[in-house]
Formats: sequence, C-alpha cells, structure tokens
Amino acid sequence: MLEPTKTDSGGMDEFGYAQTLDRSIGKFASFAAGVSYISILTGVFQLFYFGFSMAGPAYAWSWPIVFVGQLMVALCFAELAGRYPVAGSVYNWAKRLSSGTYAWLAGWLLLISSMMALGAVALALQITLPQIWSGFQIIGDGTGEYDFAVNGVLLASIMIGVSTLINAFGVKLMTLINSVGVFVELVAAVLLVLALGWHVVRGPEVLFDTAGYGEGHPLGFFGVFLIGAMASGYVMYGFDTASSLGEETKDPKRTAPKAILRAVTASFVLGGLILLGGLLAAPDLSDPKVGSADGGLQYVVLSVLGGPFGKAFLVCIVVAVVVCTLAVHAAAIRMMFAMARDNNLPFSRQLSKVDPVRRTPTVAAIVIGVIAVIPLVVNVMQPAIFTIMSSISIVLIYLSYLLVTVPLLRNRFLRKWPLKEEAAGKAGFSLGKWGLPVNILAVLWGGAMTLNLIWPRQEIYNSVPPFEWYLQWGGVLFVGAVVIGGALLYRLKIRHQTGVLVEHAAAVTAHPSSGSAHAEPSAATQPVSGPVPGATLSPAGIVSEIPDALAANAAMSEKGPGA
Repeated sequence: MLEPTKTDSGGMDEFGYAQTLDRSIGKFASFAAGVSYISILTGVFQLFYFGFSMAGPAYAWSWPIVFVGQLMVALCFAELAGRYPVAGSVYNWAKRLSSGTYAWLAGWLLLISSMMALGAVALALQITLPQIWSGFQIIGDGTGEYDFAVNGVLLASIMIGVSTLINAFGVKLMTLINSVGVFVELVAAVLLVLALGWHVVRGPEVLFDTAGYGEGHPLGFFGVFLIGAMASGYVMYGFDTASSLGEETKDPKRTAPKAILRAVTASFVLGGLILLGGLLAAPDLSDPKVGSADGGLQYVVLSVLGGPFGKAFLVCIVVAVVVCTLAVHAAAIRMMFAMARDNNLPFSRQLSKVDPVRRTPTVAAIVIGVIAVIPLVVNVMQPAIFTIMSSISIVLIYLSYLLVTVPLLRNRFLRKWPLKEEAAGKAGFSLGKWGLPVNILAVLWGGAMTLNLIWPRQEIYNSVPPFEWYLQWGGVLFVGAVVIGGALLYRLKIRHQTGVLVEHAAAVTAHPSSGSAHAEPSAATQPVSGPVPGATLSPAGIVSEIPDALAANAAMSEKGPGA
C-alpha cells in the first residue's frame, strides 16, 4: 500500500517554472517542517483547557478519531506530493485536478487561513509565558477582563515580528532554527511522557467517565464532545507544509511524501501520550484551573513536576510555539509566492519577487507578517479571541483541503487518476488499489469536520458577553465573505490576468515579451479549463508538455489575456 516508487528529484521546468528558490532542505528539515507546523507541544498545550472544559477527560477520544480522519487526507496529499512537490502545494494540486476557479479558491482560502493561524499560534505564548514568569504579563496583572487578550496580542505581535525577520533572511536560517527547535520539541515530548507516566495517580477508566459533562445539552455528551473535538482538530493539520517547501527540498518527490506521513504519525503518537499522561497524572481533575485558559495542561505539568522541572518543560513549549510560528509563516509565504508568480494576486510582481542573494520571497514574508497582526488588533478587546481565531482559521483550512480531495476523488471515478505515466515510475508515492477508499474517507471526514467546526455554537463564537446573534454566526459570516468575495475577485478580475510571470517561467517556455505570459506560458501549468492550443490532455486532465510548447505560447500571447 505505502511503497514508494523509484523516481528522480525532478526539475522545476517539468512544471513550467524556473528554479528561483534555494534548494537546500534535507530529509530531516523537511520532516521538521511538517512536525513544527502540527507542533504537538503547541497544539496539545494550547487547547487542552478548551477540550477539557467542554467534555472533560473523555474528550481525549477525539485525538485518535481526528488522527484517523486526517491520516486519510495526508495519504492523498502524499500521493500528490510524490508527483507535484511544488510551492503552494494545495493551490498547485487543485490547479492540476480541477478548474482555475476552484484552484484559485483553494489557494486563497489556505492563504487567508494561514495568516489567521499565524496570529492564533503566536497567541499561545500568552497561555505559557506568564506561567513561567509573571513578568511576561506586561498588560495588567492577568485578572482584568481584557488582560489576557491585550497582553496576548502584544506577545503575539512581537513573535510575528521575529518570525518575519527570520523568514525574510532566508530558508537556510529558518530551517536551521526550525530543525533545532523540532529536535528540542521531540526530546522534550518523550521526556514529558516518561515524567507524567511516573506520576500517574489514576487508571485509564477515567477516559470512559463523562463526569456529568453534557447534562442539559440537547445532544447530551455527544453534543459537548463535538465541541471539545475542536481541541484535537486544531492540532493535526499543516502536514502539507513538507510539500509546499518541495521546491527547496532535495529529491522532493521521495522526501515530501515520507515527511508528510511521518509528521502526522509522530505527532499523533507523542501528542496522544502527553494528553493521556496529563489526564492520568493530574492531582485533581475537578480543579477548575485544569479547564481554564490560564491553567490547562501547563498547570497540570507545574503541579505534577514541581517548579523548576515543570517550568523547564514550559520553556520547551515556548520553543515549540516559536518554531510552529516560523513554519506557519513559511507555508503562508510559499502559498503567496506560488499564486503571485502565476499572476494570481494583486501586486503579483512585487509579491513574487525573490531576493537574489537570499533566494527567498522577502516581500511576501513582510506582507504576511503585517497582515497577520491585523486580526489580532481587531480582536484585541475580545476575551475569547483565541478560540474565535482558531476556529475560523481551521474551517478555512479544511475547506481548502476539500478543494483538493474532492476533485481528486472525481478524477479517480473518471479513471483520470492515478496518471498512466505513474506506471513509468515518475511518482514518488502511490496508494495503488487503496487510493479510492482512502480518498472517499478523506472527503467524508473533511466535510463532516468542516460542518462541525463552522456550526454557529455560542460556546465557540460567542462564549462571553455581549451575546449577539451576529457574533455567534460570525464564523459562518466571515467564511462566507471570504469564499464569495474571493470567487468574485477571481472571476471579475484575476482570471483575466493569470499566467506565469516571465521571470519565473522555465527557460524553454518563457516568451520574450515583457510583463507576464498572460496565456500561461507553460503547458505544464495550464489548467484543464483552458488548454494551450496544440497540447494534449493527459488522463488526469492535465495538459501534457509538447515539443512545440514555445510556439504554442507565442500563439496564445497574440490572443491576449484571459484566454
């Protein structure tokens, strides 16, 4: 089922692009990128209090359920990464599986969600730093109504600023810091599992006790369990980052698929053991601090391990938050760069500019850093800022994933995937006969989880006064605005200018005219909705490369934009 096939590393000219980014990422760094985006220490510690406050210790069952669902998605992504290890992975995959509109929306939704997730991840510093040292509570003393939110925005903004500088400096520095941080995170996770296991005070039967949670809810415990499951759903995503860095990875067609699957599996195992250990070792599960934002799993660790040792582990959590912020930022940069070099964003030429020395999209790094701070500032006086931003960013990510898994499933049913050429060994990973059932489960899971996350529950979108209908429906309204607004932007404007910018086009397909190749100069990058004249469609609906690609592009250029 999971046997990789032989392949070469592949060049970017295969996809119609010039190699402009620095290809220097090795196997561990690729794995580390996926692990740091998922970031078990960040995610588990970040939302433990929320899951526990909603459904008690039994909420832990959401962890394996979410893993199984996300593993189905990861397997589909690994197959695509083995064929198309290109920056902005989800966007480029959708471009080759469906129409230009759906592909652009996939990239648009993931770009917006990544920028929101960047702020949400950086906010995790507020949950941990003040518990290490009270001096990190710069605004107020933590007891005021808005102390948590305002101080969190300050710490998160500083973190985003640091991340912007590191990512703008170059991928080598970013991956070096990221790899060291992930190594520290993995070692700390293993030691924490052992430490919590040593201090276990109750048996696993606590996981089968609903402890009165769900009483009074229309759906009983199942209803609150669905809400608490967000705590697990927030953690296990972003594994596609390993492929989004594919243009900067050595031998990406074999490295990226393995990195995706190893990242999600390692995160499940270690994160699950930490979650289990925390529940079994907590001195008193009825302590209200266990389910509060200023307590949570951090409070459990400090209570169990004592001051010095407990705080040492909390420092490791801060390291995990830092590298997670770097990874989320890096993934957002690659998405913006990938869409911009296709002239698919406003100010594309500036956003796709690659620094000639550092060979990284510096402008994109700065723009994303600035934009990521905006939602934080807008919600600065919102005490529930963390759960609101987390929920909306996750919904957008699940929707963008569906815009890949759904067209992939459609192509399977139409026998257009896997490609016939995969039999020749061009792909780095193949699901074989398991592809169809895995893909079906991935779509069903993605749809169910999206519905669960976007449901206008007061507990998530309007958990504190004032209780207003528009706040409770804020997630639906915001996501709807992003989807509809994005679709209109593409249909009315962007699609008429789309095409690989000349400075990013592969030499064999570049057209000598100035500006962008509006009619998409590379046959390999042309979406199925508008094939290059004289090209042929492969079984997956992808326009195949042809010997006279240069002549075809010249012909298209004469027709003008929007062809």
